[in-house]
Amino acid sequence: MAENGNFTPDKQKLNLPWLLLMAWRDSRRNRGRLALFISSIVLGIAALVAINSFSDNLRSDIDTQAKSLIGADLVMAGNKPPEGATLKLIDSISVGGDRSDEVRFVSMVYFNATQSTRLVQVRALEGGFPYYGAIETEPVEASRSFRQGRRALVDQTLLLQFNTKPGDSIKVGALTFEIAGALQKIPGQSAITATIAPAVYIPREYLDETGLLQKGSRISYYHYFKLPEKTDADKLVKKLEPRLEEDGINYDTVKSRQESTGKAYSDLASFLSLVGFIALLLGCVGVASAVHVYIREKLATIGVLRCIGVSGKQAFLIYLFQVLAMGFIGAVIGAILGSLIQLYLPQLFSAFLPVEVNVGVSWSAIAEGIGIGVLVSVLFALLPLLTIRNVSPIITLRSSVEHLTNQKDPLRLAVYGLILLFVLVFAWMQLGNILRALGFTAGVVVGFIVLALLARAMMWLVKRFFPVNWGYVWRQSLANLYRPNNQTLLLTVSIGLGAALIGTLVLTQRLLLSEVAISGSENQPNLVLFDIQSAQKDGVVDMAKAQGLPVQQLVPVVTMRLEQINKLRAADVRKDTTLGIPDRVFTREYRVTYRDSLNETETTADGKWTGEVSSDAAIVPISIEDRYAERLKVKLGDTLLFNVQGAMITTRVDHLREIEWNRVQTNFLVLFPKGVLEEAPQFHILMTRTQSDQQSADFQRALVQRFPNVSAIDLDLILQTLDDILGKIAFVIRFMALFSISTGLLVLIGSVNISRFQRVQESVLLRTLGASRKQILTITAFEYLLLGALASGTGVLLSVVASWALAVFSFEVNYVPELLPLVPVFVGITILTVVIGILNSRGILSRPPLEVLRREV
Repeated sequence: MAENGNFTPDKQKLNLPWLLLMAWRDSRRNRGRLALFISSIVLGIAALVAINSFSDNLRSDIDTQAKSLIGADLVMAGNKPPEGATLKLIDSISVGGDRSDEVRFVSMVYFNATQSTRLVQVRALEGGFPYYGAIETEPVEASRSFRQGRRALVDQTLLLQFNTKPGDSIKVGALTFEIAGALQKIPGQSAITATIAPAVYIPREYLDETGLLQKGSRISYYHYFKLPEKTDADKLVKKLEPRLEEDGINYDTVKSRQESTGKAYSDLASFLSLVGFIALLLGCVGVASAVHVYIREKLATIGVLRCIGVSGKQAFLIYLFQVLAMGFIGAVIGAILGSLIQLYLPQLFSAFLPVEVNVGVSWSAIAEGIGIGVLVSVLFALLPLLTIRNVSPIITLRSSVEHLTNQKDPLRLAVYGLILLFVLVFAWMQLGNILRALGFTAGVVVGFIVLALLARAMMWLVKRFFPVNWGYVWRQSLANLYRPNNQTLLLTVSIGLGAALIGTLVLTQRLLLSEVAISGSENQPNLVLFDIQSAQKDGVVDMAKAQGLPVQQLVPVVTMRLEQINKLRAADVRKDTTLGIPDRVFTREYRVTYRDSLNETETTADGKWTGEVSSDAAIVPISIEDRYAERLKVKLGDTLLFNVQGAMITTRVDHLREIEWNRVQTNFLVLFPKGVLEEAPQFHILMTRTQSDQQSADFQRALVQRFPNVSAIDLDLILQTLDDILGKIAFVIRFMALFSISTGLLVLIGSVNISRFQRVQESVLLRTLGASRKQILTITAFEYLLLGALASGTGVLLSVVASWALAVFSFEVNYVPELLPLVPVFVGITILTVVIGILNSRGILSRPPLEVLRREV
């Protein structure tokens, strides 16, 4: 066992101390290489630890700040004012506690200081809400003082936008309110939500005097309850649930909001973890390739070990211990880096979060990250390590002969299976759904296979159709693509997948923006007026024409509710869940129109459209959007009973339509023919087009002065808001994609350094044959140019396919590829590859030929 203090191998036993000592001794001259290729996993682990730590802190803060998310113990909301039995029920719930009431709707407001108008969400509040948390304002006392007198709170962004300050006034409908303060934050509201619908608070007692509550307006009625201490809000609403559903009232408790908010941001964290996991998988590819090259350089050493009696199993364990140790070190470094990165994440996600996140160390996330780092290092290193078992001692005498068998190794197949299983299990843990996990795993596998096949194809094509007539430098560079220790496969997979992620992001972002940006097209409407009452219709039309604006559409809208589907009521649907009809279809308020023809955004999917019927028709033929008909579980010939503000109308589904929702057009789920709804209470929507921002502002200013209840949607402003939101989302995803591309670059650096001796050999041989330093440098640069172009080009092509799949299957929109935005991705990654390749190869040119000759002896 031991002689003179030195360990000797024993084939009968594993002799763990001796194996560890040999692993330590053998690594002394190679720790730089080992550290470099293990660094490939650092960024992947950092991404996972950062996201998981942030997720843990966010979950903890959601739990501790749960009550401030809704500001009450119980919130109820409906889209009609409570009356009769419903009002009695709400009154009974507030007995022994406290209640606040709020009416919400969108309306135009007028800033007197700058004579500007803006569409906002008006919140007319009565009571002491919020009971938990606070409405944050500047000055602080404004959150309470606005409730006394005709005063308002205005979103601080609006005040900055319209150069207005507290003390100025704002006109809401027919009333003018003094601005008591700037509204900074509302319980449960994120910055993104405030951007979409900036709020203006006014006291509830003045709402009727504003004259804004008109028939047909979309109005929501909220009731906030502070319940007695011993009352369990969840048990209470569970008991009242059938009654609340029947009345179309939604509810939210502290627990339900906590769960829904936690789930929403857990889904976000899971998605980002998967992006980080892809970065880790890229690093693992680097580990596998680097270990492969490392082991090939160690064949002579392994042969010596076999000659002195070390078994193939013992030799395998020596190098496995090296990988295990470096994997652990790399994972620890990644965990530390991830813990530091998470300090920045609350700022990165602040626009999307409804709570303030307190940063803390998550030991569970660190432990998980280290465990995963070690596991993936070993898993992916096993593939090249397994070949050590088959190294023959004769390699020490005949080093020029290949001594690795090509026989199939069952253990290699087992390792492939373990890798796939690990990816699947991790995805399942993150997504919580086996089908989505299978989809993710399949996508990763397909991505790797496609990239690998393309790389193999490129190597075969270059070798098969080698341009023998080209110059020496170019032929030498091309030959390096398929020679031993080439980096073609490694770079194509690692850099290509990173490029694919970034390219997909760029194309998808532009796709979404292009789908909503058509209001800028010539002759398309860019201003929508709604809530126009029948008595105001002619006046609004005359005003538009007087301002030189075209009336492109004037559409009547009738509100109604669905009472029955084939004689099935809401109670029947709730009892029989096998029907698959959602409760929401009975509680929602439908806004429908009537006309005698289809418009240009509609095409017939099935059935026959009837444009006009008699007013006394017993059954009215209607048209329904085809996808909504699927959700309703109705088909041609089925009957629907609608409650049109007290009047029951029996209808039959005679026509199904496909609708282009991305067009600037008034589109409706349900379409009635002429002759039925003309006398029903209704309001109108007018669509027009302004030629400039100034003309739009002037018209809206005049409109709100004469018809304060009529609201205007400036589509250009909506598009700017959407662009801002998508920009923030894109930045978050780019931040995560940065881990992938950075990992790919680290893999590139590692692979270049690992094969440095091979490069030295080639350089010395070329110099011996008369090649100049300039020629060698050109060969290196051109080789990396080809590699970078192949890798980024392949990634760009994959991004086109991925964005097409997202457009067709997820967003269900027409896909028109834009290749121009991908040019910077292709060029940038290609240049980075060349620069890094040259920088890491710069020491080769200074190596003397004797260095290689001595090593060969």
